[in-house]
Amino acid sequence: MITVTIERQSAVDLRIVSFAIEGHAKFAKPGKDIVCAGVSAVSVGTVNAIEELAGLVLPASMKSGWLRSDIPTTADAVSNEKAQLLLEGMIVQLNSIAASYGKFVQLRQQFRE
Repeated sequence: MITVTIERQSAVDLRIVSFAIEGHAKFAKPGKDIVCAGVSAVSVGTVNAIEELAGLVLPASMKSGWLRSDIPTTADAVSNEKAQLLLEGMIVQLNSIAASYGKFVQLRQQFRE
């Protein structure tokens, strides 16, 4: 199963401060697993979009079945807002995958404070 953990600053300040994606869906054989491919495309695409569109370089760690990133904040409020919007879009997309393949993908949210 793929577990997606979204960490928000607090229940009041809902800013996303980090995310982690761990595991393998095991929906199909490696190389044919559409669930793993979908989650990978959405998550890696989001990291790339944040770098390209918001100008923030995410300190992301990635290996097979694992992607984690802390979200830096900068003095540039516009870049921070763009990054947050792209991250919220990632959550919507991952929830869409989980709605169809919930046995293979689980999302959870937690608060730092």
